[in-house]
Amino acid sequence: MEYLDLGPFSRASGTIRLPGSKSISNRVLLLAALAEGETTITNLLDSDDTRVMLDALTTLGIRLRRDGDTCVVPGARGAFTAKRADLFLGNAGTAVRSLTAALAANGGEYRIHGVPRMHERPIGDLVDGLRQIGAQIDYEGKEGYPPLRIHAAPISVGAPIRVRGDVSSQFLTALLMTLPLVRGDGVTVIEVDGELISKPYIEITIRLMARFGVTVEREEWRRFMVPAGVRYRSPGRIMVEGDASSASYFLAAGVLGGGPLRVEGVGRASIQGDVGFAGALGRMGANVTMADDWIEVRGVGNDTGRLDPIDMDFNLIPDAAMTIAVAALFADGATTLRNIGSWRVKETDRIAAMATELRKVGAGVTEGEDYLIVKPPARLTPNAVIDTYDDHRMAMCFSLVSLGGVPVRINDPKCVGKTFPDYFERFLELAQP
Repeated sequence: MEYLDLGPFSRASGTIRLPGSKSISNRVLLLAALAEGETTITNLLDSDDTRVMLDALTTLGIRLRRDGDTCVVPGARGAFTAKRADLFLGNAGTAVRSLTAALAANGGEYRIHGVPRMHERPIGDLVDGLRQIGAQIDYEGKEGYPPLRIHAAPISVGAPIRVRGDVSSQFLTALLMTLPLVRGDGVTVIEVDGELISKPYIEITIRLMARFGVTVEREEWRRFMVPAGVRYRSPGRIMVEGDASSASYFLAAGVLGGGPLRVEGVGRASIQGDVGFAGALGRMGANVTMADDWIEVRGVGNDTGRLDPIDMDFNLIPDAAMTIAVAALFADGATTLRNIGSWRVKETDRIAAMATELRKVGAGVTEGEDYLIVKPPARLTPNAVIDTYDDHRMAMCFSLVSLGGVPVRINDPKCVGKTFPDYFERFLELAQP
């Protein structure tokens, strides 16, 4: 197995310009492909997940033109020309969920599949929602999980669609983006059962749909009204914000390594909820300054030099919460992360994986169904070998251990290619002995 040895480091400072957001990149690619007119996308993320989406759109008949981080997408005016396709989508949840919904409304025959872990990630709630408006989708294997067979079927506006809110926000995003394609007049209603997790990601979806000319109304986070029989219209040009989830690793590095460290590409004006990570760091005692398109950190502002422990609900920023779990190693007491049950159905079972790897560096960890309590060690264990579970966020999070003055080994470092292929090169530009 390949590995990367990091550290020991004691400082981190400098400036980094973030790559484009994965969540925004894949949403914009699909909206542009479905729109009327040509869209030029700039600062598009180049990663495994975006390549999966680009390859799928090409297979479906979209003649993309790429030049570096710019992509020109000629819109298909609401329907892909390819009416048969076999799509391998790796472990890209944003691609699997959104394309499942879009293709259910496209009137063709499609197969969607991915890596073995994707076939363990639930999709039944999305399929159930699509079946409520006439979609015909079969499971090839285990009920409720990919691979899927999607068949041509008449999709129509009907009674409200009901979808669970506590499994994955990507199910609701997929439905929202697809419903404007449904033939007919009037409005399709989606009603959310239970608490909706990751609300900021739904806000991203709604705001991007508005950029493409479709307005979604909502009543709180329980009921969404989507116009049917309308067409997305290209905004002409759209720039992808820097990835706020990726910003979390560098912001934490700047706090642990003293800074100053500035992250450019996200800030107060961001549409991504994960900018809330800066607020969580602030609660832990970090010195944080924010402008519209940058965030800067300068170490810890208390007398102990250690972060303050927190007890916080991370329902709104579950991805960035992983970075808090590792930062908690540097706190002056136990930190509790609550409402993170969605970690269980990500690239790996992140609660179990995080607990296992935190213990390797000396932490005391209490693991619950939807929470994690991290008690920092008196001294970090040097030379820990961190397994990453083919999960990009596990690899990036645990790079921060090296800022505790101990060396750490990261197994399978190339798994960061899912969202940030040159993450470690960028990290090493900022970290110092």
